[in-house]
Amino acid sequence: MTVLDELITQRSTLLIDGAMGTELFARGLTAGDPPEMWNVDMPERVIDVHEGYIAAGSDIILTNSFGGTSFRLKLHRLDDRVVELNRAAAECGRNAADRADRRVVVAGSIGPSGELLEPMGSMTPETARTAFAEQAEGLAEGGADMLWIETMSSLDEVAAAVAGAQDATDLPIAATMSFDTAGRTMMGVSGADAAARLTELGVAAVGANCGNNVAETEAAVAQIVAGAGDVPVIVKANAGIPEFRGEELSYNGSPEIMGAHVRRMMDLGVQIIGGCCGTSTEHLAYMRGVIDGTIEPLDLVAPGPPPRDDAPTGERRRRRRRSA
Repeated sequence: MTVLDELITQRSTLLIDGAMGTELFARGLTAGDPPEMWNVDMPERVIDVHEGYIAAGSDIILTNSFGGTSFRLKLHRLDDRVVELNRAAAECGRNAADRADRRVVVAGSIGPSGELLEPMGSMTPETARTAFAEQAEGLAEGGADMLWIETMSSLDEVAAAVAGAQDATDLPIAATMSFDTAGRTMMGVSGADAAARLTELGVAAVGANCGNNVAETEAAVAQIVAGAGDVPVIVKANAGIPEFRGEELSYNGSPEIMGAHVRRMMDLGVQIIGGCCGTSTEHLAYMRGVIDGTIEPLDLVAPGPPPRDDAPTGERRRRRRRSA
C-alpha cells in the first residue's frame, strides 16, 4: 500500500496544493530567474508557500522543483547542481510538512524536460531517463515521500521519467498530463490514451493538471476515470482561464468556481484534487470546505473555450452567461 493509498483510506478525498510560481513571484521572484535557486537562496520563502497551503488544508504539497532536470537547469548554467537543488526543494517541503499537526505528503515535482524526443528532437529515451533519475535522486535524498511527474504532453517522455525515477528510488510515483489542445495534449494524447499507458507503467495515481481551461481538463479526467480501473485519479486544474489585466496575468476562476469543480470531480469519483496555475490559498481553503462538506458549492459551470462562431445562438448565450 502506497502513502497515497493510506491517506485515501483515512480521508477518502485528498486535497493537493495550488500554484507555486505565482506565489513565489508574489514574494519577489523575478521573471526569468530559476525558481529552483530559491530552495537554497531563499528557503524560508519557499517554506512559507508550503505552509500557506498546509494551513489552507492541503494533504499533499509539491516541491519547488518543476524545472529541476539538467535540461532545464542548463538554461541557467545550473546543470551541475541538479541533485543539490532538488534535495533542497524536498527539504523545504519536508520542513513545512513536519511542522503540520497532521500527516502531509511531500511529493517531489518533476516537470517536462522542455526537449523533444527523437525523431522530432535530439533527446533520446536514454538521455531523458538519465536526467530524470538524477532529479529523482535529489528529491529522494531531501526526504520526499513520493515523486510527482506532472504537466507532461508525451507518453514516451512520461515513460522515460518513470523509468528514471525507478532507477534512482523506490518511491511511489504519480503522473499527470496537460490537456491543452482541443482536449488533447500538445502531442495529441487523449485522456483515454493517458489512462491506458500510464496504468501500464504501474504508477500509484494518474490524472491531469494545468491545461487550457477547466472544462477541457474535466473532460479529459472523465476519460481517465473510465480507463484507470482501481488506480486513483488526480485532477489539478488551473483556476479558470488566464487573462491579462494591464500588464498582469490573472486567472478568472474564483474560489466558488473551483469549489463547483471540486464537487463535479468528487461526483465523478476523483480522489485527489487540487489546483494548478492561478490557484491560491484562498481557492484551496474553499475547496477544502467543499471536500469536508462544510461549504455547499454553487452550481457554476467551469469557464471553457470561447463558443465557436458557428455554434447555435442559444449555446453562445448560455456560455457567456455561465462564464460571467
